[in-house]
Amino acid sequence: MAGLLKTPSLNLTPTLLHAPSVPFKPFCVSFAGGRNTSVSLSRRASLRSVSSGYPLRLLNLVPFASGEAETTETEVESNKPEVQETDGAVDVENENAGAEEVEAEEEEAAVVTALLNSYKEALADNNEGKIAEIEASLKSIEDEKNLLADKVASLSNELSVERDRLIRISADFDNFRKRTERERLNLVSNAQGEVVENLLAVLDNFERAKSQIKVETEGEEKVTNSYQSIYKQFVEILGSLGVIHVETVGKQFDPMLHEAIMREDSAEYEEGIVLEEYRKGFLLGERLLRPSMVKVSAGPGPEKPREAEVEETTAQGSSEEEASSS
Repeated sequence: MAGLLKTPSLNLTPTLLHAPSVPFKPFCVSFAGGRNTSVSLSRRASLRSVSSGYPLRLLNLVPFASGEAETTETEVESNKPEVQETDGAVDVENENAGAEEVEAEEEEAAVVTALLNSYKEALADNNEGKIAEIEASLKSIEDEKNLLADKVASLSNELSVERDRLIRISADFDNFRKRTERERLNLVSNAQGEVVENLLAVLDNFERAKSQIKVETEGEEKVTNSYQSIYKQFVEILGSLGVIHVETVGKQFDPMLHEAIMREDSAEYEEGIVLEEYRKGFLLGERLLRPSMVKVSAGPGPEKPREAEVEETTAQGSSEEEASSS
């Protein structure tokens, strides 16, 4: 044997021979009348795992030099290079997995059908032992089915709870986003309002200067025009920021927009109408930067037309005549 192993081998292509088929005793179920035979799903699964866990290996015969020694049968495992999975391979694996699931379901259905047929035969033969054994097997299958149904119901409830939780979180996040946006806009508006409020004093000084300066020479007129152009540009900038002037003269007094510093009788305006404006008020959007200082009419307002008085006198006279006649 030692001499046989030392003999150098030829560089010939090894011949691939199929291994002889291993005798395998098939597992079958017989439902003969006088024999106690049960079908077990666990045994079927164990047989499947045994057959899949130990695959057959192919044998290669490596010939030695002719005439010097006999050939020795050796087992060689073929080392194939690993192939990276591609999209096509993944699709094939998914199809194989689906086919295996369908095959498993068909096998389980066949087992249950075989059990029911065997149960009918046992009832016909009045074989109590076989009947009890089959009933136990069917009960175990039913218990497993109920357990799986309970798990499915539990998972469905968990899914419903998580879905509701996700909806609530989405709604809360949407509300948070809207609230944050409102707060941001309010912050910007407040910052603009504070800046504009500080600039209103400059605007008041321009208006006072315009009302008090008396132009006498051409040079003074040029200086006044320069100041007025600056004032006009300043007002345009405030308007671009959204600052608007509060309307006063001829409007009804509004305590939310106006500040009354004087009341005066007026035959031209009715009571509560603004007569004069002493300081302008401004709005930034819906925010009041400062109210307008105004003088308000105390009445009695304009006199009524004589035609109206005549109509009133006529109406009073007719009503008196009706009262006396009655």
